[in-house]
Amino acid sequence: QVQLVESGGGLAQPGGSLRLSCTASGLTSDYYAIAWFRQAPGKQREGVSSINHSDGSTWYDDSVKGRFTISRDNAKNTVYLQMNSLKPEDTALYYCAAVFGGPDTVKLMMQDRYYGEFDHWGQGTQVTVSS
Repeated sequence: QVQLVESGGGLAQPGGSLRLSCTASGLTSDYYAIAWFRQAPGKQREGVSSINHSDGSTWYDDSVKGRFTISRDNAKNTVYLQMNSLKPEDTALYYCAAVFGGPDTVKLMMQDRYYGEFDHWGQGTQVTVSS
């Protein structure tokens, strides 16, 4: 059974930083990716970033490029999202999710905002950016 647990959300000032963690268990395949999503009140869930387990390749939404960095620690089965230069519009509930697939397939999913194959989700962690 796949389980994902997020942590690290909280309150940050504009321009500040937060680091989110997503610890996974039950992922037995080498061909999967972990992605971060966010959903603000009244808005659709959107993909923020992803990282593939097999080769470490990453994808970022344009809204976070240059500010957010996704990374992984395979020994700890944990994926991190380092969020710098935070803006009020980054305020949202952040989720991590897992999908089985190769790097090219996952990249297309994220680019096309096709999230139907993401079957495993964490419970979410709140990020609030406010002065």
